[in-house]
Amino acid sequence: MNIDDIRRVLRESAGVDESVDIDGDIGGTEFALLGYDSLAVLELTARIEQQYGVKIREEEVGELTTPDSVVAYVNNVRVITT
Repeated sequence: MNIDDIRRVLRESAGVDESVDIDGDIGGTEFALLGYDSLAVLELTARIEQQYGVKIREEEVGELTTPDSVVAYVNNVRVITT
């Protein structure tokens, strides 16, 4: 998984706030600053679970505050389980 995958899933799941450019360097930007609330992040993680087969525990969702943190989490879990 990479940042472009996150962009795609964000567009599919929660749409894009027209005032925020998610095509730029968003990796370290908090989801809240990108216009995505906690419900949108839950939707993001649910889609990642479906599309990538990576289970994200509820208690860990709150720690995934940036696109980079999601990418790192998913890639780390995929390495451990494969």
